[in-house]
Amino acid sequence: MSLVKRVAYFIGLPVLLIALWWLLTLGPTNFFVPKPLKLAETFWTVWASDRIRTDFLPSIIRLFIGLAASIVLGVVLGVLIGTYRWLRSLTEPILEFFRAIPPPVLVPLLMLLIGINDQMKIVVIIAGAIWPVLLNTVEGVRAVDQVLSDTSATYGITGFARLRYLVLPGASPQIMAGVRQCLSIGLILMVISEMFGSSSGLGFTIVLFQRGFAIPEMWSGIAVLGLIGIGLSFVFRGVEGRALGWYHGLREMQRDS
Repeated sequence: MSLVKRVAYFIGLPVLLIALWWLLTLGPTNFFVPKPLKLAETFWTVWASDRIRTDFLPSIIRLFIGLAASIVLGVVLGVLIGTYRWLRSLTEPILEFFRAIPPPVLVPLLMLLIGINDQMKIVVIIAGAIWPVLLNTVEGVRAVDQVLSDTSATYGITGFARLRYLVLPGASPQIMAGVRQCLSIGLILMVISEMFGSSSGLGFTIVLFQRGFAIPEMWSGIAVLGLIGIGLSFVFRGVEGRALGWYHGLREMQRDS
């Protein structure tokens, strides 16, 4: 696909939606729905200021730490649980128990145990974002081709070498699927954790604007979250393309054959 087509596909729907939004708000509008130009002006006024330092950056730092910890812990624990059947049987009931608990309900408990600080917000992100990575890693490790596994054992490929050259590459498609879900869950939990007893961050700022009936400012904060989501998607696609280049190439060959 040419670069022009890619750009057209990327901006086509957003441009169409903005144009529809502009047409629908030509006349008198609802107080709670700002016009596109008003929102753009408010966005620049609010976020081209100290709020970048006081609210945006703290949220981004907490999000990245929480996501990184979720991915690392999810992959490490998933490889261990997926490799050892006895460990999987031992941990399955407790994993199902904790997975069923919605992370937002842990916020009041974590506030009591950890306090209202950055550590609490990071733990909230990890408590929800780790599950898709962990469970997808377990299933990916269990689904490693048995013929390849037996062949590696025959040639004496064990330990770290087996993990590096067989297990992780074989499980990587499912691991990356879990990471994709982890990113969106982490972003949601970042906002939720900042809505409880916080004094900074995007979630806190959006609630502050809502309570003060600063509606365009509130929408500008929501727009920032959307832009963060787009940025995470671009980063993920780049990493996935490099990590799973062999996998996508193999699928292309299978489709062409």
